[in-house]
Amino acid sequence: MSELDPKALDEQQTEPEIENDDDDMGTPVASAEHAVTEDFEAGVVAQLDSLYRTALRLTNNTQEAEDLVQETMLKAFRFAHTYHPGTNLRAWLFRILNTSAINRYRRLATHPTPASLPEGEEFYLYNQIRDINGQELSQGVEDEVLNQYLDEDVYKALNDLPYNFRMPVILADIEGLSYKEIAESLQIPIGTVMSRISRARRQLQKSLWKYAKDRGYVRTP
Repeated sequence: MSELDPKALDEQQTEPEIENDDDDMGTPVASAEHAVTEDFEAGVVAQLDSLYRTALRLTNNTQEAEDLVQETMLKAFRFAHTYHPGTNLRAWLFRILNTSAINRYRRLATHPTPASLPEGEEFYLYNQIRDINGQELSQGVEDEVLNQYLDEDVYKALNDLPYNFRMPVILADIEGLSYKEIAESLQIPIGTVMSRISRARRQLQKSLWKYAKDRGYVRTP
C-alpha cells in the first residue's frame, strides 16, 4: 500500500465515515430477509470487477484490495434492505467502498504497510465468485489487472495523489462514472467532484511529464 496520509483523510469532512453501520447505510425500508433479490445479487456481482480494480488502485496491494472488496460485498448484502430499487446501485456500492476504505486507512494510519507490487498472486476472490456462479466474470480480468502494474510510473503518480483526489479521478477516468455518480458515491457536491478531478489530472500530468523526461521518453531543450 502507498504511504498513508492521515492529514489528507482528515480533510474529507463531507465524506462519510462508517462508525455505526446501520446509520451509514440509511434507514431500513424493508425486512432484510426479503431484500436480497436475484436482480440485486446480479447487479452487485456485475460491479465486482469495477470495485476490485478501484480497490487495487487505492491500495496497490492485492490482499488489501480483496479485503476491501469483501468488506464492501458483505456490507452490501447485510444492508440490502436499505437500497431503494430503481436508484443507482453502482453509486451505492462505491459509497460503501469509499467509506470502508476511509475507515480502513484510518485504522492503519499509525502502522502503514510498505508499498508492494503483486507477483503472480492468486486472485482468490475472483476464483471463488467464478466457481459459485459457474462462469467467468469477464475475459482476461487477471491479465488486465496485472498489466496495469507494468508501468510503475503511472501507478506511482496515481498513488502519490492524496486519497480525496485519487478516488474521484479513478472513478471518473478509469471506471467511467459520471460526475453525478461520483458525487453520490463520495457524498460530496458535484462542484467539489469536478474541482478535485481537475486538480488531480493536472498533478498527474505534471508527474508523468517529469517521469517521461527522467526516462528519456521526450526530448527537452
